[in-house]
Amino acid sequence: MGYNLDETVTLKEDSMTKLIEQALKTATQTRGIEFGQGVLDKTGSLFTRLFPGKKALVIADENTFKACGEPVLASLQAAGVELADQPKIFPGSPTLYADYDTTSVVREYARPFDAIICSIGSGTLNDHAKLASHELGREYLNVCTAASVDGFAAFGASISRDGFKITRDCAAPAGLVMDIDVLCQAPLRLTATGYGDLIEKVPAGADWILSDELGIEPIDEYVWSLVQGPLLDSLADPDGCRAGKAEAIAKLGEGQIMSGLAMQAHNSSRPASGAGHQFSHTWEMEGHGLDWEPPLTHGFKVGIGTIASCALWQEFLRLDVNDFDVERAEAAVKTPEYLEARVRGCFDPIIAEQAVKHVLNKRVEGAQLRARIDLLKEKWPTIKERCSSQLLDPQDVWNRLKAVGAPYHPEMIKIDWDRFRTTYFKAQMIRSRYTILDILTDLGVLDQMVYRLFGPKGFWGQHRHAE
Repeated sequence: MGYNLDETVTLKEDSMTKLIEQALKTATQTRGIEFGQGVLDKTGSLFTRLFPGKKALVIADENTFKACGEPVLASLQAAGVELADQPKIFPGSPTLYADYDTTSVVREYARPFDAIICSIGSGTLNDHAKLASHELGREYLNVCTAASVDGFAAFGASISRDGFKITRDCAAPAGLVMDIDVLCQAPLRLTATGYGDLIEKVPAGADWILSDELGIEPIDEYVWSLVQGPLLDSLADPDGCRAGKAEAIAKLGEGQIMSGLAMQAHNSSRPASGAGHQFSHTWEMEGHGLDWEPPLTHGFKVGIGTIASCALWQEFLRLDVNDFDVERAEAAVKTPEYLEARVRGCFDPIIAEQAVKHVLNKRVEGAQLRARIDLLKEKWPTIKERCSSQLLDPQDVWNRLKAVGAPYHPEMIKIDWDRFRTTYFKAQMIRSRYTILDILTDLGVLDQMVYRLFGPKGFWGQHRHAE
């Protein structure tokens, strides 16, 4: 594994390097990573180590090829890697979109050749290469050009088809090259969206703690350490990220790599995704911002979802154990028929089919509901302590996103007030994962908590407009 952090990017300790090396050993799909400054020239040697005797197919767009395409080609040539064809370079404008039609173009470009795709790009090109390679039954390698997402080393590709953007099953890259010098030259917009994607791991951790304490989904301490151990350090310098400072970008990139490797180790996105991500997924499923130029990024939506989640957690942690009323919770339980009709009234039929299953699978009543609330009462002091220590204040998240140059208010991504408030309820429906949204649903107080948030004394009531 390659690390070339010189004195300008020296981390406080070498623990991060050791953590990445350990995480790579437990990854199920990624087998090699080159990370650091000046590592582009190691692309060829990594390729030959992972895919001995194989030819390469390079894909990029005009922007990403300009960022580092020539050094990548030179490195492949120096390592004796033969190109199966001329590089496939998509136009740089309009912005390459994560749609299945483009994935099909990549797949059919690669199909005639017995070769491995080497993609040069950030989240979108990585996802196209990931899904196209998966459909061909091949591995691939990605050279990152921006610290824009947490999914470089993760399985799954966020690709739109028939107007809906969802995460599709496919393997993570076998190899990854992330050169800090290249990341520092990336457009601010891409660095800011990567920061927004990563910061949601904070409330996602609280969601997992809650699920752990309630006996729903136990925390894997090793996997937890991969994400949460370096997380706050990775997020510590939003101003430095905005300014393109090498050390800040290096830490952000490392945090993103660790997130993906943790998902591989856990075979789930639970370590890296909670209720805040569900806000973004809801808007993506509804197609919001997908037709913009450039398209509205995932991380910008996730960042606002992070504030939304942290604000809801803040209200929840103000409750006392006496507020957990079993009778009220039982009275609030809705019939399966009511829930199905409600879900179908919220979403397009394609989305609703899966959402209905999630909502009904999470629905509890009777003895199961009473037992869950009794356990919540018993565990409340511990839950309150652990989650309070885990979380960031929503105003802190707001300030960090503003500092890094990301949107920090729904109106900044053209989500109107009513739609934003409604998303608190829709987001609960679209995933089976247990989060803050689900405990409040079980307690029968989600409506009440959201009302508080948007009331005159609530966080959103006091932040009706962006500054």
